[in-house]
Amino acid sequence: MSENQNNIPVQAEEEQDINILKKDRLDKLASLREGGFDPFQTTKYDVTGKAADLKAEYEAKEAEIIAAANGDEEAVKNGLEALNGNIIRIAGRIMSWRDMGKANFIDVRDNTDRIQVYIRSNDIGADLFKEFKKKWDIGDIIGVEGFVFRTRKGEISIHAQKIELLSKSLLPLPEKWHGLKDQDARYRQRYLDLIVNPDVKNTFIKRSLILKEIRNYLDNLGYTEVETPVLLPIQIAAAARPFVTHHNTLDMDMFMRIETELNLKKLIVGGFDRVYEVGRIFRNEGMDTSHNPEFTTIEMYQAYTDYIGMMDLIENMYRTLAFKICGSDTISYQGVDIELGKPWQRLTMIEAVKKYAGVDYNEWATDEDARACAKAHDVEVEEGESATKGHVLIAFFDAFVEDKLVQPTIIYDYPVENSPLAKRKPSDPAFTERFEYFIYCREMGNAFSELNDPIDQKERFIKQVEARRALGDTTGEVDEDFVTALEYGLPPTGGLGLGLDRLVMLLTDSASIRDVLLFPTMKPIPANSGRTAKDENEE
Repeated sequence: MSENQNNIPVQAEEEQDINILKKDRLDKLASLREGGFDPFQTTKYDVTGKAADLKAEYEAKEAEIIAAANGDEEAVKNGLEALNGNIIRIAGRIMSWRDMGKANFIDVRDNTDRIQVYIRSNDIGADLFKEFKKKWDIGDIIGVEGFVFRTRKGEISIHAQKIELLSKSLLPLPEKWHGLKDQDARYRQRYLDLIVNPDVKNTFIKRSLILKEIRNYLDNLGYTEVETPVLLPIQIAAAARPFVTHHNTLDMDMFMRIETELNLKKLIVGGFDRVYEVGRIFRNEGMDTSHNPEFTTIEMYQAYTDYIGMMDLIENMYRTLAFKICGSDTISYQGVDIELGKPWQRLTMIEAVKKYAGVDYNEWATDEDARACAKAHDVEVEEGESATKGHVLIAFFDAFVEDKLVQPTIIYDYPVENSPLAKRKPSDPAFTERFEYFIYCREMGNAFSELNDPIDQKERFIKQVEARRALGDTTGEVDEDFVTALEYGLPPTGGLGLGLDRLVMLLTDSASIRDVLLFPTMKPIPANSGRTAKDENEE
């Protein structure tokens, strides 16, 4: 942490300055209350206009008046005077202030835009004007009643006739209103980030639109949106680690879900043909630019189709989303043009490893051959006989292929070793009808022809449990209820899950998952520690 010339930590000095400013604002609040007015008691303000709309409407009407006047300056003047007679009411936060004596200019921001407000003592009254200048601050939330006009400098503004303090800001906005620059602070205090970096809000508006369009797309295909439990009574033996909580009434541990898959497939068993869920998922694992322990997936399941059908669905959905959100099926992500509109490359995992690593799975006659090949190429696999040909193929894919998949690519036919819920390929039972799709070297979604053989499914569950126990983890269980559901009969089904957060990153050109989460998971900073958020993040 840097220090100033007096050897005082910069953050401590900043906090001292903020405390001084806060005391000044608290004094102003006390003075307002002593005068009989409490801004926190205001319950309602009738807004009749928004900043962006007012500016656009004024420009349009102004253009109509000028066009209709046909060069007659007097007609233009009269038309604009009539236009200025329309009284409107806006509300928003004071973002800047220019004091010019008995006339002041402030910028007010609402949820649409920023607009200049012209305030004169003669218009609002000398007493209120005096109070406005002495007791109001940048950051305060106010209501303004007046008319829209264009200043001599050409800026569309509001000429205030009445003003009202709706809420007092007791803390100053950061960095003298130039923006909150520290990334860590932006994530921790998203409310400040949205105030001083208004462009950030566009990302989250787009996120909402993306989700809306996904729902529209699936609804139009006949899918039904459903909700399944977040708290589960057992911990399945999947690779992901869950968060554990305790149910006091039942006196039992429960687990935050790590996926929505099993319950959604139970609904297909129950007679739904097409279902999807926008689901919050929780995994007690690492964090980086593409992982947050709490994230959102969209999982969809369709009876009587397979993983090829899901390939076609996801390609078409991405093209539709790109056009709806970005206006083109070629988008720019981190300086790279991503061509969502072209047919996506489709490779089996065997083909991908052969193409990018120069290694042919079909040349391995035994598991031992595969392990020897891995050793020759410095590819790490588990020692001993536990590493099968399938395990080695996956290791080669991770080592040589994924970072080459910039343009949209579907990798399909995965080894059964890492696909416990996918149907085996009839032509080669060592592989499954599974695919993942990759964009910008990042896995974006996962899909199967769903395994519907209850005997095979239970055997795979048991193997998962045994593998975890061999590593000393005794927490995983076989989901017997899911196996029972399969015993009643799951029709041939295609299923697909995608990470909404990564999709939003792609369509908003965001480098980190934290940029598309309003409130990403962060480690708290101990109170009075003298440390900055950045200090904690760098440890």
